[in-house]
Amino acid sequence: MSEASTAGQAPPLKLSTKLAFGFGDVTGAVIAAVYGFFMQAFLLDVAGLAPGAVGVIFAIAQMWDAVTDPAMGRITDRTRTKWGRRRPFLLFGAVPLGIAFFLHWLVPPLGPGGLFFYYLVIAMALRTAFTVVSIPYTALTPDLTPDYDARTQLNLYRFVFSILGGLTAVVLHPILVHAVGNVFVGNAISGGVWALVIVVSTWTCFAFTREPAERLAQPEKHLPLRRRARIVVSNRPYLTATGIYLMSWVALLFIQTNLLLYARYWLGAENLFTSYVVVLQVTAAAFLWVWTRVSERFGKKLTYVAGASVWTVVLIGLFFVQPGQTTLLYGITFFAGAGTSVVYLVPWSMLPDTIEHNELMTGERQEGLFYGLFVFLQKLGLSAGLGLSGFALQMAGYRSPGVEAGAIAAAVQPDSVLLTLRLFVSFIPAAILVLSIPLALSYPIDKRRHAEIRAEIAARQTGGP
Repeated sequence: MSEASTAGQAPPLKLSTKLAFGFGDVTGAVIAAVYGFFMQAFLLDVAGLAPGAVGVIFAIAQMWDAVTDPAMGRITDRTRTKWGRRRPFLLFGAVPLGIAFFLHWLVPPLGPGGLFFYYLVIAMALRTAFTVVSIPYTALTPDLTPDYDARTQLNLYRFVFSILGGLTAVVLHPILVHAVGNVFVGNAISGGVWALVIVVSTWTCFAFTREPAERLAQPEKHLPLRRRARIVVSNRPYLTATGIYLMSWVALLFIQTNLLLYARYWLGAENLFTSYVVVLQVTAAAFLWVWTRVSERFGKKLTYVAGASVWTVVLIGLFFVQPGQTTLLYGITFFAGAGTSVVYLVPWSMLPDTIEHNELMTGERQEGLFYGLFVFLQKLGLSAGLGLSGFALQMAGYRSPGVEAGAIAAAVQPDSVLLTLRLFVSFIPAAILVLSIPLALSYPIDKRRHAEIRAEIAARQTGGP
């Protein structure tokens, strides 16, 4: 790599690269949206699992992630093939991921114990397949460009596709489920459709991106686990960015996991659920451009603080919404989308900068290690949303309605369940976001510091002072 390139003056990314990389995140968006918005309601009200059983499934699956995610990060760092070190996993992991996702939306003719073990095994299979695809995909970001603002632009494309892909899935999933008049068949059809989308999205990213040859030429050190752990804990910017991401993502997924049940049982307006999500996601997509411009002018940490502050205030207001207050809810949803947008954009834009900080401090990059932990945190948030919500609803006395004649039966939840749902979409995520703001303010890498880091790395590589 030339000195100019290393210092951050890389040639601009091709539009085709941005589009292909962005489209690749439709895979994660579909899984996060359909799984996040609908899985808890599916397992409780269609499959008929107890809320506590749902919590156990996702707690065990999370323990499995703690093993597979760091291992995958190490594997992708050490891989060398004619396709690169990240892209082969997109090629070969797409189909197993699609199959595992599809199997999650079937209800086999088993008793409660059999269903518990079925969904436990499928949850672990899905997590493993998602690990194989998502960690190499996200680790492509620093490989594609070394430029500070270009990485924000790359994440802009990624999350536009992510939000719009997730929006499309949220809108079409209920339509597909109810199109045939039987929730069991409908969920299977929808699962199959999204499995196909997952494969196409992942393969498109593989086909139309390229890993720079100089990255492949760099030898990878085979570091022992203790050394790799020290690299992580000694990287203060990375620990800060991961803390910001974990808290904001957990807040988001508490809302996402419980929003359908909140609309069904508290608002009594499940028919408006899709339109609420449309407003939320469209606003979030539009504000990606706004927050990108704000970030370029004021920096990433102040951008996060602004967005998280807006979102916190809005969430507190959501607790006080009463059934029938449709106009108020749409207004709150609009501003919630504006705040949500910053969670997609900023932490992922911080991550590549922290990897170069590590390169300056240690002479090692280890992208797979750092991205592996970030993806683990993403799935930790999803598990927290599903698992903790399940345990809380179990303790609150959730009543599973069951299915009659292929449709979810009517059910009235006790006041304790209604209060739990309202807290999980308002005060609980708001409190988490408040805790993330001081952490964001402590993030030490701004645009000037990043330029200094790139210049120092370039000088080291060219033998300069």
